[in-house]
Amino acid sequence: MKYPMLLKSIFSATLLMLIMNIAWADERPFEKKQKTIFGHNMAYIDEGAGHPVVFLHGNPTSSYLWRNIIPYVSKDYRVIAPDLIGMGDSDKPDLKYTYEDQAAYLHAFLDDLDLKNAVLVIHDWGSALGFHYARTRPDRIAAIAFMEATLPPFYPIPSYEAMGPSADFLKNVRTPGVGESMIMKKNVLIDEFLRTSPHRKPLSDEVMAEYNRYYTTAESRRPLLQWLRAIPIDGVPANVHDIGIENNKWIVTSDIPKLLFHVTPGVLVGKPTIKYLKDHAKNLEVISLGPGDHFLQEIYPDEIGKGLSTWLAHIL
Repeated sequence: MKYPMLLKSIFSATLLMLIMNIAWADERPFEKKQKTIFGHNMAYIDEGAGHPVVFLHGNPTSSYLWRNIIPYVSKDYRVIAPDLIGMGDSDKPDLKYTYEDQAAYLHAFLDDLDLKNAVLVIHDWGSALGFHYARTRPDRIAAIAFMEATLPPFYPIPSYEAMGPSADFLKNVRTPGVGESMIMKKNVLIDEFLRTSPHRKPLSDEVMAEYNRYYTTAESRRPLLQWLRAIPIDGVPANVHDIGIENNKWIVTSDIPKLLFHVTPGVLVGKPTIKYLKDHAKNLEVISLGPGDHFLQEIYPDEIGKGLSTWLAHIL
């Protein structure tokens, strides 16, 4: 009589483990590799085979942002999605985490992969870094897709007032002591800004746990704060402002294929920006997704994935 009970217990435990593993797989669908850059490891997803397509995230996310889009692309192409230094599963060395730091690590990482004719898919600060890379390594990049990106004519930002409702937030996070309290201690960038949106349900506890997994201490969130302080407003920081101006020139004049995904009202990309790009940017396709704000990947992953797949088949 004991054996049937024992078998039942074993079966129940095994079933529970399988359920837990399935859930865990859904939360972290891809294994990550490590590449050493300047003595520190950068984590990255490397899935599929064929023409390289590189996904670059921004603040305060990681390669996890692309989890539901990558499968649409990796079935036909090689997908690479790094975690920026200090973010995701990449190392968190003692850096100031300036734009120069982030660009140095990411660009060295991409150079080390020795990619040829790669396609970039970029968002947020990943777009500034990606435009910068494509502009300075034209032999390595064949096309670029972007969403909620740093785009002309409104980036670099001319003034706080130009940011409308976001002006007070940006002033606060750039104030010494106040920004540390908001972003590093209270974690408002992830727990509030990322989690909630008027255009979707709040992200689930499981998804939020993964976004927060990399930041177990206030100090570990310093890169998130520094990214906010790197936003060029009224010419400051000057170096980031100047890079933005050069990127803008490249975006408009470059002949490489470009694909813009946008939502309404968006945060970085509104109707005037879309009109400007349609009027001035060469070789541009535009896909309108519907209502949304900054983290459109959490609202329209299927639409973005299908749009990318169709576009890639057309241009490659």
